[in-house]
Amino acid sequence: MKKHQLMLVVACALIDVDNRVLLSQRPQDKAMAGLWEFPGGKLEPGETPEETLVRELYEEVGVTVQAQHLTPFIFASHAYDNFHLLMPLYTCRQFATMPVAKEGQVLQWVAECNLADYPMPAADIPFVPALRAFLSSSKYVFSF
Repeated sequence: MKKHQLMLVVACALIDVDNRVLLSQRPQDKAMAGLWEFPGGKLEPGETPEETLVRELYEEVGVTVQAQHLTPFIFASHAYDNFHLLMPLYTCRQFATMPVAKEGQVLQWVAECNLADYPMPAADIPFVPALRAFLSSSKYVFSF
């Protein structure tokens, strides 16, 4: 069996007051261009997953979050051709600013019933049924 380098990436399902999830479309100049994903990114040396999300959410979509508002939800482990991806997905319902595309990507708020309509990288696909089940049963009251 071929060994691959492990890549640790962390992502976040930002959830708005209407119980929609923010998806980001990968720009044309990046790998997997045109696919939709949850915002996030690679851990820097010495960072915790929560610190990475605080940094990446601000850098990528201009959202200010506090680490204590990030809730671990589910993770993916997926073998791509050249690396193996381990990706925890967090949820966050409390954020101080509204998302803006800061890296040339397209952003879209998506209702849980429509999440499966957006083509995603293979590692993200298993998140969809879990998020749909969570969001359809969620009675959470949104607050800042």
